Amino acid sequence: MAPTAFPDDWQRALVVAAHPDDIEYGLAAAVASWTSAGKEVHYLLATRGEAGMAGVPPEEVGPLREEEERRSAAVVGVSEVEFLDFRDGVLVEGPDLRRAIAGAIRRHQPNLVVTGYFGATWTPPGMSPGYLNSPDHRALGQCVLDAVADANNEWIFRDLTEPRWRSQYVAVTEMLDPAHLVDVGEHVETAVASLSEHRRYLELLSDTPVEEQARQIVDMATAAEDGTRRVGFRLYWG
Repeated sequence: MAPTAFPDDWQRALVVAAHPDDIEYGLAAAVASWTSAGKEVHYLLATRGEAGMAGVPPEEVGPLREEEERRSAAVVGVSEVEFLDFRDGVLVEGPDLRRAIAGAIRRHQPNLVVTGYFGATWTPPGMSPGYLNSPDHRALGQCVLDAVADANNEWIFRDLTEPRWRSQYVAVTEMLDPAHLVDVGEHVETAVASLSEHRRYLELLSDTPVEEQARQIVDMATAAEDGTRRVGFRLYWG
């Protein structure tokens, strides 16, 4: 079945990611399209990405990457970024993470909850299949789906004090076989600028200039064979 346009009958979204920069690897282009259309988008990060920079101690990396993420979010019109403060690299699928995400869903009251692809392996466009996905991504994604239901159930996590909340949609990014597409042709440059805010992180990854790295990554994530730019999703109902 051919992909269809992403639904527009929602006003507030919560984007949930494991690490700073996860959202900027393509998804931020869709965020820019939503905020430019007047949608309200908030970010929720499970960790501060403190284990993500080789040779730099976590106590230095955590605050640095948090600040980079806040600057990056501001570029695409997101002013509220919440961190749950779980440890980077050792996220565990289970009730603790579910409870934290469900509590955030109740606080933010999103109509749409968005998270990244969390299959065991993934295939970058134009490359061979079988790349291992991060264990943090795998744990987080399943917990996001479960927490959407948890947020609307008053009996699972009875220590949560906020009123229960039902989100209308849950969207998971999908590059190879998306069911729904967001046209991001007008927002590619904004997405590149957003990813470029992760300057220290990208500088350690490669000698390639940061802006060039960012453009290559956003191109890979958004370019379609027909020349259009899009971000793909699988959509579920909350």
